[in-house]
Amino acid sequence: MSTKADIPAELHDTVCRDMQVWLERAVIGLNLCPFAKSVHVKGQIRWVVSAARDAQALREDLRQALLALVASDPAQTDTTLLMAPWCLADFLDFNDFLGEADAVLDELDLQGTLQIASFHPDFQFAGTIPDDITNYSNRAPYPTLHLLREASIDRAVEAFPEAEAIYEHNMQCLRELGPAGWQALDVRRNVKDDLP
Repeated sequence: MSTKADIPAELHDTVCRDMQVWLERAVIGLNLCPFAKSVHVKGQIRWVVSAARDAQALREDLRQALLALVASDPAQTDTTLLMAPWCLADFLDFNDFLGEADAVLDELDLQGTLQIASFHPDFQFAGTIPDDITNYSNRAPYPTLHLLREASIDRAVEAFPEAEAIYEHNMQCLRELGPAGWQALDVRRNVKDDLP
């Protein structure tokens, strides 16, 4: 697995800081995910920066991150964000990789235990144009795989029984915010495309 040691500390910390700003200003600040604030405040998010430069290396990092999450105490680490700043910059390539990500879940027999959500700087819902503001609900500064525990999702849905309304809320919120409002959040990538 790519480790923090494989990445200069300054770059590692910048990626994590960029993602934390995005989480706080966009995801929590706009209430795009009503479940995010609790795990963030409690420090239950594991932030993993992958040094992968290709899909195969990212696949191995994903495998290791899934194993680490399932082996950890949920009270300590409830969820993991695996960021890939130097891999799968093209959204279509990233989208294709999600099939591989599901295959890793199958190989590890973790379907039903963990699931994977995805975020990308150029995320685009099917049937939308690239600059449709609603795409920003799944846009993050870096290609990111969000590893979640099914049990945590079940508890969150119990606490928020109208979970299906989240999508509609997000679309309405982003339409009201508009492109200028999103720009004002200043949630951007501060690390260049290539490792030194």
